Amino acid sequence: MIDSKLKTPENANTSKLSFDDFREIILKDYEAAVQSRYVSLLGRKEVLTGKAKFGIFGDGKEVAQIALAKVFKNGDWRSGYYRDQTLAFASGICTVYNFFSQLYANPDIEAEVSSGGRQMVAHFSTTLTDENGAWKDQTIQKNSFSDISTTGGQMSRTLGLGLASKLYRNNKDLSYLKYFSNAGNEVVFCNVGNASTSEGVFWETVNAAGVKQIPAVISIWDDGYGISVPNDIQTTKADISEVLKGFQRDNENQGIEIFKVKGWDYPGLCETYEMAARIAREQHIPCLVHVTELTQPQGHSSSGSHERYKSKDRLAWEQIYDCNTKLRQWILEAGIATDSELLDIESSIKDFVRVEQKRAWTDYRKLIQNDLDEAIEYLSQFDNEIVELPLNILKSTTEPSLKEIFSTVRQVLRDLRFEESAEKDTLFSWYQEKQIINEDRYNSKLHVENSFSPLEVELVEPSYAMDSATVDGREVLNACFEANFKNDERLIAFGEDVGKIGDVNQGFAGLQEKFGDLRIFDTGIRESAIIGKGIGLAVRGLRPIAEIQYLDYLIYALPVLSDDLASLSYRTKGQQKAPVIIRTRGHRLEGIWHSGSPMTVLLGALRGLHICVPRNMTQAAGMYNTLLRGDDPAVVVECLNGYRLKEKMPDNIGDFTVPIGIAEVIREGKDITVVSYGSTLRLVQEAALELDKIGVSIEIVDVQCLQPFDRTQVCLGSLSKTNRLLVVDEDIPGGASAFILQQILEHQNGYYHLDSKPRTLSAKPHRPPYGSDGDYFTKPSVDDIVESVYEIMQDVNPQQFPKYLN
Repeated sequence: MIDSKLKTPENANTSKLSFDDFREIILKDYEAAVQSRYVSLLGRKEVLTGKAKFGIFGDGKEVAQIALAKVFKNGDWRSGYYRDQTLAFASGICTVYNFFSQLYANPDIEAEVSSGGRQMVAHFSTTLTDENGAWKDQTIQKNSFSDISTTGGQMSRTLGLGLASKLYRNNKDLSYLKYFSNAGNEVVFCNVGNASTSEGVFWETVNAAGVKQIPAVISIWDDGYGISVPNDIQTTKADISEVLKGFQRDNENQGIEIFKVKGWDYPGLCETYEMAARIAREQHIPCLVHVTELTQPQGHSSSGSHERYKSKDRLAWEQIYDCNTKLRQWILEAGIATDSELLDIESSIKDFVRVEQKRAWTDYRKLIQNDLDEAIEYLSQFDNEIVELPLNILKSTTEPSLKEIFSTVRQVLRDLRFEESAEKDTLFSWYQEKQIINEDRYNSKLHVENSFSPLEVELVEPSYAMDSATVDGREVLNACFEANFKNDERLIAFGEDVGKIGDVNQGFAGLQEKFGDLRIFDTGIRESAIIGKGIGLAVRGLRPIAEIQYLDYLIYALPVLSDDLASLSYRTKGQQKAPVIIRTRGHRLEGIWHSGSPMTVLLGALRGLHICVPRNMTQAAGMYNTLLRGDDPAVVVECLNGYRLKEKMPDNIGDFTVPIGIAEVIREGKDITVVSYGSTLRLVQEAALELDKIGVSIEIVDVQCLQPFDRTQVCLGSLSKTNRLLVVDEDIPGGASAFILQQILEHQNGYYHLDSKPRTLSAKPHRPPYGSDGDYFTKPSVDDIVESVYEIMQDVNPQQFPKYLN
């Protein structure tokens, strides 16, 4: 219960700080503000002089973030964005050296600790796994979830990060997970810009935080603009906290505690954040701090000038109300320090920042210089005029890039294609060795690459007794989930209608009663928030199954899935992971809004997730068993029209596994290979019986996973036997079927085994109209499959298979 005696003002009052008690703290805070500001100024210069590609900085937000850092404790979480550099410095998440290393895109993870040069500057994260991929102790460090650039994208994961604290406090069965929580006392600090509060994900998150009473402190850095667009165009009443007043908690209703404080008011900010953090930490009540009257002295980024869109009056106001200027003024007026003392601080801090910037630049240049020196050394061994010009160009380059070095080497190797020499062989060997290093620098860690990968899970076949029951497919899933929930207290499942009724297709029927509503529960209709909740819970050591009711609805969560979850391992170079399973269902042909087969969207947007497309519920159960034993995120698309089809119940329902990325031949044949997945497989199987009657024997391959695809090249093995190929699915023309074709013909070199033109059979380019007739005339039918196969065979033997349709 909320203490009704607690009276938290919406506008925190300014209070004076005692000279005797706080002089040292205040001067340290002033040092931090000066340091961060000078980093911004110097960083912009580095971009404008060409040393870095782009810069985005946190100037104007320094004082508020220093106040926030005071209440950011070990075990807490930051879910912020690219204006948070002062908080990152003050909390130790990032150093000045690390910051400039990121500005220069240094691929050395020891220098650029957040992403190994993969993210632009001011995108911060902390290391959550050790060198073997195991979780580190999150309770002994300040944790920062890896930033993304998409506006408001940091909001949704906040729900899961905060909900984890709630679960660790209230579910005593989780008390053994000491590495992840100290009895649920952790707060998640989410920071967002004022303009990003216009995004839908902001509103989904705020609403869900109020419903679930998430222990979060959401700060809105409000400098009055979103690039050039002012608040009166962005927000009703031009004031987000005014708009949010309906969320304010009161004595009768739970809600959110809302604070409003000026960004240049140092005492007020300190008091506000102390109060907000205490409420969130102790009572698990979400708080929102609207920090107003902030400035942005250098404009939005290094790409332009804010003088283009701000009036002279506004620019003059920003000079007066710059938070660092106001802090300096307050220190002098309060007699905390003299002007000369502050000048000394400013001078020493600038010297320090310059030293760290130069050190970061020098280390970055050393990394490139090493490769440059080696390339020059090997090229100098040639006595060939073809090499002379590119060698001289490399020698004369004052600030080379890795691109220039290796592009030159590749050009030389091309130019020497008709030459044979020991020098060329040596150069090529060196280039191959460097390619392995560059692969690690720029292309590694899209997925977990250690023993925690689900690809490493041991295969366990399903076992059946003579009297194994034949049941509805949904019962197989239900038994699988029950077995896993019994065996692992970390498992959590949630989504629309998942809790009370056990999901719309009864996969979780009765399980909330058995395992409680802390582990299996309903959510509102907010797909982005559902996925974000799963991401945050997974990062904090739990094993969430986040359900999106239908595959069509996954599109509403796509930004969170694509920008945040799919790129997490890659953008942190394997330092963070979020093993969340997204469960959904599709492929059933029920009209425009329930067509359920946008696989192209998933393939294009979700590289970094495994995409599993099981043909029935037994295969789905085996995939869940596998994924729950690994640490990669995945989407599992169940067949919507398969829940009531009969399947045998495996005796080892919670233990058998289906390998991820392994295709399976489910029917052997000799004339043509038909590759498919999901519900369409049943149509292919029906078509096979019809084709048998007319003398065509088809081999059917179920790919089972689209990502990764057919790791053991089962498709190629089948094609090498039949020499003909048809790919069938329900996606649009040129969609997943084209991807499968590319994988088989190009990646697996299936092209060399073809005796006939390969074909794809997919849906029409429009969404299907409603009803069975709409289904028949829109998506592949048994007749379509039979005729497609027949036409391929007709090209082979027109006498045996004469043309019967124009």
